[in-house]
Amino acid sequence: MATTTIGTLNRLSASALSKMILAEQVGDPTIAIVDVRDDDYIGGHIKGALNFPSRTLDAMLPTLIRQLQDKQTVVFHCALSQQRGPGAALRYIRERDRLLASDAKKNKKKQQEQQDDEGAGAGHEQKTVVEKQVVYVLDRGFVGWQEVYGTDERLTEGYRKELWEDGYWG
Repeated sequence: MATTTIGTLNRLSASALSKMILAEQVGDPTIAIVDVRDDDYIGGHIKGALNFPSRTLDAMLPTLIRQLQDKQTVVFHCALSQQRGPGAALRYIRERDRLLASDAKKNKKKQQEQQDDEGAGAGHEQKTVVEKQVVYVLDRGFVGWQEVYGTDERLTEGYRKELWEDGYWG
């Protein structure tokens, strides 16, 4: 298993994410967007995004992993997706991988105990299925997103154009 690093994280453009969000609105939600902005969260956010401020992320990682366990795609971002977003994505991937490995080890031990108790081959085999989850970092973060999709209410919620025009965040 290759170790993921900041440099090897998958990147996703705002255009690609917008298409995924619009396509998802017709079907089952398979995408989760995690916004790790802290005090700079005001002024708008991607529709449906979960806000897990970076300062609280370490404590909230187990909760976030459980909450997103059925998602096929997870996209992290912050304002520019240069530090907090990629850092959060990397911590998420590593903690999720650690938990999955621990769960697999526990399941294997449990299966072995059942086989020992019931006789070899007579036990019920538990199948642990772990969906492959793809984790991305949104290129250019919310700053890049709002430049194109800020006023699009299908894609952005709580957008305050005046905050962005006056240069508070850019």
